[in-house]
Amino acid sequence: MARGGLSSFGEVYVRSLFWRILASFWLAIALVAGLSILLAHTLNQDAWILSRHPGLNTLASQWARHYEQEGPGAAQHFLERRKARYKIDVQVLDDSGDAVVPGTFPRRAAALEARQHNDDRRLPWRRLTEEYTSPQSNASYLLIYRIPHPALDAWHRESLLWPLSALGIALVVLTLFSLFVTLSITRPLSRLRGAVHDLGQSTYQQNSLAQLAGRRDEFGVLAKDFNKMGARLQSTIASQRQLLRDVSHELRSPLARLRIALALAERAEPEQRQALWPRLTRECDRLEDLISEILTLARVDADQAHAETVDLNALLGSVRKDAQLTAPEHDVRLEAQPGLTLQGWPTLIERAVDNLLRNALRFTPAGQPVELSAWREGDMLRVCVRDRGPGVAAAHLAQLGEPFFRAPGQQASGHGLGLAIARKAAERHGGRLILANHPQGGFVATLELPVAEAPGG
Repeated sequence: MARGGLSSFGEVYVRSLFWRILASFWLAIALVAGLSILLAHTLNQDAWILSRHPGLNTLASQWARHYEQEGPGAAQHFLERRKARYKIDVQVLDDSGDAVVPGTFPRRAAALEARQHNDDRRLPWRRLTEEYTSPQSNASYLLIYRIPHPALDAWHRESLLWPLSALGIALVVLTLFSLFVTLSITRPLSRLRGAVHDLGQSTYQQNSLAQLAGRRDEFGVLAKDFNKMGARLQSTIASQRQLLRDVSHELRSPLARLRIALALAERAEPEQRQALWPRLTRECDRLEDLISEILTLARVDADQAHAETVDLNALLGSVRKDAQLTAPEHDVRLEAQPGLTLQGWPTLIERAVDNLLRNALRFTPAGQPVELSAWREGDMLRVCVRDRGPGVAAAHLAQLGEPFFRAPGQQASGHGLGLAIARKAAERHGGRLILANHPQGGFVATLELPVAEAPGG
């Protein structure tokens, strides 16, 4: 039920986003169309017609030139030719309102216009006026034009055909473009939603976003980051499951020994029972140590406080002192470059170094020294612990540091968690744990820690 609800919510969200984007494009298209209609209305005004109509845009200047240079007859003849070509009637008046030339107005035009004030019927022509001042004689003329509506409408259709066609093509192109952009946005979001759902259901496949991660835009970057996050989460989940299996396996052995010891104590005589108590105490101590180390390993990955400045020299001195008190039969030698500091968590570093040092003391024969050294190389600090033990077979070096792993043939006590805790602490600081055999014998564990602030700090 929860899965269906999540899927329905995701689909509604994606569809809502789809329609929002598409509606935004269509709103822009409608705005362009509205502005085009408004522009077309504006283009129907007298000034635009006078400036754009081929029969009117140069009529006044040409008529004035004919009239002033060739006389009234030539000017009248020019008007008649213009009427024959463009169906335009023209009347020209001077400053006093008298007709300069007979013009081409029909006799009934003035009567119709006079009666139009008392009649709602539309006149059969469009009346326009233009004032023109001749640059040669400075004489002013008033030109009155009458264009039949059919002729004007035909010119409008021809003049607006290409703009309207271009607008129609633009609408189609914008629609296709908006659809393409909308799908290019919502489809990757739908794939990411599906990947998030699969990740929540623990069915995520790292190659499910491979095609999307190949894109060179923001979605490609997001898909790559999501793949990395999914891989880390799956690795964390897998390691936690493996840790639970290992913990359950490791806890069974001391619990089984405790049960056997308790069963023997219940059946034994009082004298024999007293002899079994040390064994019970020893098994309880082992179990407590194991649980303590498991909790320590779990806390390394837990949220920590903000990173702080760590005085590495003082920390190493304190760890060496504690180790020397615990194992007085060994000589723990400390060689550290002075003034070593870094940004991190001192408790984690102390646990890591302490585990490495105790591990070295466990495998070093009595009377042999254990070397603890620290120095800086560039932006990294290195803390090295070397023992004089038998070392580890090269085939098992890669597995060291995994929880509960112990190299075959080891006789020393332990649960295989010391190196795992050290490795986790190093990784928590953005560093690493390097394990190797020393060329002159023994085993070497090196912590590499960055000087700068640790990730997550």
